[in-house]
Amino acid sequence: MSMSTEIVARQRRRRSPEEAKEQALASARRLLLELGPNGVTLKAVADDIGMSHGNLIHHFGSAAGLQSALMGAMVRDLTTALEGAVAKVRADDSAPRELVDTVFEAFGSGGAGHLAAWIALSHDLAQLEAVRDAVNHLVQAITEKVTADGREPPRHIPSALLFITLCAFGDSVVGEALCTMLGRDRESVRRIAAHLLPTFFDG
Repeated sequence: MSMSTEIVARQRRRRSPEEAKEQALASARRLLLELGPNGVTLKAVADDIGMSHGNLIHHFGSAAGLQSALMGAMVRDLTTALEGAVAKVRADDSAPRELVDTVFEAFGSGGAGHLAAWIALSHDLAQLEAVRDAVNHLVQAITEKVTADGREPPRHIPSALLFITLCAFGDSVVGEALCTMLGRDRESVRRIAAHLLPTFFDG
């Protein structure tokens, strides 16, 4: 047995079920971001973390089980990010650019853009129920912030969040390519979204 084989075998023996699942999901997320949904296979994940194909099936049941677990983990992360946006909105130092950056980061480096595309293509929209709740909390937080001085709440808060989310989704999936083709820098979409966001609260 070679040294590398011994190391892999030792890693397999030492991993608890929780550690194995966590490592597998981290690998699956990385593969999703690098290769897209087709790259998230049992074999690819098993090879990446030095786990046998059989052990991975034991933990997740099937490729669909692994993908479903990954979707669930990423939806929870997106929900957490949106709840972070709620906290920023409720803070006095919140600004349109901060809100835009929070949502864009969730969809970009957080992988939610790839996740949303994957869920849409798989028609498994039930996975987004938790995200809907987080978005509703964000609508409520913005409403409370805007009406703190006694003003009537603007009618367009849900439209504002739809606008930010669609911008963030599109930027995460095709933004880099489009910016290159149009000669724009990678921050341009965020700047446009932050510039236009206040117009949703004018009435």
